[in-house]
Amino acid sequence: MSIAAAGPAPRVPYVKLALRLARRELRGFHIFIACIAVGVMAIASVGSFSRGLTEGLARESSVILGGDVSFSLIQREANAGEKNFIARRGDVSTAATMRTMARSSAGEAALVELKAVDSAYPLYGAVQTEPAGDLQSLLAKRGDTFGVIADSTLVSRLDLKPGEKITLGDAAFEVRAELKSEPDSLAGGVAFGPRLLVSQEALRATGLIQPGSLVRWLYRLRLPAGSDMTSAVRNTIDESRAQLPGAGWEVRSRFKVSPQLERSIEQFTQYLTLVGLAALLVGGVGIANSTKYFLDRQRDVIATMKSVGATGASVFIIYMMQVMALAMIGIAIGLVIGAALPFIVKALFADIIPLPFVAQIQWGQLALAFGYGVLIALAFALWPLGRAHDVPVSVLFRGEVAPQPGLPRKRYIIATVAAALVLCVFAVAAAYDRKIAVIFIGAAFVVFVMLRGMASLLMALARRAPRVRSTVVRLAIANIHRPGALTPTVVLSLGLGIALLVNIMEIDGNLRQQFTAALPAKAPSFYFLDIPGSEAERFDAFVHQRAPDATLERVPMLRGRIISAGGTEADKIKPDPESAWVLQSDRGLTYMTDPPTASRVTEGEWWKPDYDGPPLVSFEKKVADGLGLKLNDTVTVNVLGRNITARISNLRTLDWQSLGINFVMIFSPNTFRGAPVTHLATLAYRDGGTPAEENAMLKGVSDTFPGITTVRVKDAINAFGALVGNLTLAVRGASTITLIAAALVLGGALAAGHQHRVYDSVILKTLGATRHQLITAYALEYLLLGSVTALFGVVAGSLAAWRIVTDLMHFTYTWQVGPAAAAAFGALVVTVGLGLIGTFSALGRKPAQVLRNL
Repeated sequence: MSIAAAGPAPRVPYVKLALRLARRELRGFHIFIACIAVGVMAIASVGSFSRGLTEGLARESSVILGGDVSFSLIQREANAGEKNFIARRGDVSTAATMRTMARSSAGEAALVELKAVDSAYPLYGAVQTEPAGDLQSLLAKRGDTFGVIADSTLVSRLDLKPGEKITLGDAAFEVRAELKSEPDSLAGGVAFGPRLLVSQEALRATGLIQPGSLVRWLYRLRLPAGSDMTSAVRNTIDESRAQLPGAGWEVRSRFKVSPQLERSIEQFTQYLTLVGLAALLVGGVGIANSTKYFLDRQRDVIATMKSVGATGASVFIIYMMQVMALAMIGIAIGLVIGAALPFIVKALFADIIPLPFVAQIQWGQLALAFGYGVLIALAFALWPLGRAHDVPVSVLFRGEVAPQPGLPRKRYIIATVAAALVLCVFAVAAAYDRKIAVIFIGAAFVVFVMLRGMASLLMALARRAPRVRSTVVRLAIANIHRPGALTPTVVLSLGLGIALLVNIMEIDGNLRQQFTAALPAKAPSFYFLDIPGSEAERFDAFVHQRAPDATLERVPMLRGRIISAGGTEADKIKPDPESAWVLQSDRGLTYMTDPPTASRVTEGEWWKPDYDGPPLVSFEKKVADGLGLKLNDTVTVNVLGRNITARISNLRTLDWQSLGINFVMIFSPNTFRGAPVTHLATLAYRDGGTPAEENAMLKGVSDTFPGITTVRVKDAINAFGALVGNLTLAVRGASTITLIAAALVLGGALAAGHQHRVYDSVILKTLGATRHQLITAYALEYLLLGSVTALFGVVAGSLAAWRIVTDLMHFTYTWQVGPAAAAAFGALVVTVGLGLIGTFSALGRKPAQVLRNL
């Protein structure tokens, strides 16, 4: 056949060959790409989800708030002048909320969150009920009975049927519908009971509104359409402060629906972002390993390039471009998945997300994740790339036996340090709480140094270990410290993963213990709210008769809002983040003759029992420090529409975890002389109380004192526990990303050492070693590395959890032995398992095939 007859050579095989060669060239970089992709995905998805929540809150802000501006008062209604001020500016809806007891016709009682609304409610959004119907018609009075809309939880708890009667205070109600959703439910904060909707006429008929009752009155204002909403809202708030400075109400706007909720979202987002950054840092180890492994495989190519005149700088540039190109592939994968996750979450979990959520591409968050990815790739790839600059050709051709250079040139060290510093600055600048970001960076640096030092120490100890008779043990120990040993990589990647896992598990366990598992031994079983002063002594007698061995504590209680402190207006104070909550809403206040049993005076002196001078106040010390207050400073609170100024007489420390009666501010008894007050009481059984005793007390108090609200402490703890459980579930999910990164790094490190294992196994089998001996030696090596690393991870993770729980969360820390042991055992299983998977493959290679290439 002639050449002409043969025709042109087909191109498809060459294309396939090129693709095959390219794929082989990228072998070993799969871990590199995966490590970057996982970390970038974590940061991009967390940031996008957070922005989706924030924008959802902003978009639905008027619906959540119930108006464009909301004025809130506690224990009193707005007076005529205040109501007139609000009514002149737009449409107004009035609502009243309080906690009370609902009693079924069968005699069962349950704590409920009662909301009384007017005919204008809701100004925004809609109330959804089953069956559907006009809200005012469902709540209207028919004969002697008012209508009520009950949350489905209460319907199930009290086994209520449509049309069945329940009692609130002195009034009877007919259940006419189940409440499916209310537009402003998020504005109410954490609920301790199911919601009940009634009319305001019905609320007044219950007799629950008494002087001093803990009723919150909400006046929602809808501003005229077409106005500049930002200016209108700002002007309304400014005018309310200027014209009614003594109102003492809490004012919120559609632009600040819930500062505490928004701050919580920001803080939670930062924590999850730090978890994502931890995944990137762990993945950075994989990036460094993959780069080193890639350069080791390219030593013949690099040697050839240097032999024909290529400089070290040109080699660095060539491979730097390749590494960064691959990094961009990983970043792109992470960005695509991170951008898509919010849409996936909304499609699958829209019904269970408690907050309004907007799923859209968040370009700012994607840019942030891109920056993190680029900086991580640079910070961890520069060092191994720099080492290739000064490796001579002779070493490249004899890399298995010749020593590698210890440090790269100074320029590459400086570049690596510069990239790391830029990464740190970037992380701090992008953080919501920069203090926490700095702590995280410092902790990460310390952990890296400690893990690297521990790896070096372990190798040194193995090198100096006494010679043992067992060949298998000697081989395992030699593998720990031999040239090219996996010890530094395994210790670093596995140690970071275990430390984070133990940290999350310890925090989770302590939170659950605080909120669900272990109530303090002396914790009360009940809180009793809204005890009228006229009924206080009769209530005491009733409780002592029913529970003669229990401890009953009762104090007067009011609600007040801090107007100024230390001579500075409340909205101009810059408090410590841990004390800001005191200024965000009204606080419980009381007055006492003697210090409470659950507190201790640390500075100043308590007032005398017969003190009758200017008002004095005792302040909780940590909160006072957070607000910048000291002894003899003044604090002004608005109580029942009056501004009262008191001088700080002493500072106290409190035992908040006792769950007993504790107040940030306690006033001298003469401060509120003549003010209408209700009382707060706690009841603690000597042995904790049995369910039968608690149920009998709950029913007895509800029947005898229908206006008193009974809160079972265990129910309140469970409500907080459910919230904490949801948060820790999200933390676990995000932390899993870091663990995946750690597993990828570990797997990549073992894969990088696979060729060494092949050579070792072939030589040793040629010299007479059996397959069983080699497997045992390798298993023992991985077991030793895993055990030491797991021990470090457990200690480091537990110490970090201790600091977080005690210093940031202010709880008592209890070491969770079970989770720590489970994490350590899991680390051993993963290390030995992944190690042996690669070993089996290495042991299966035929000696002749390998020896011909040595």
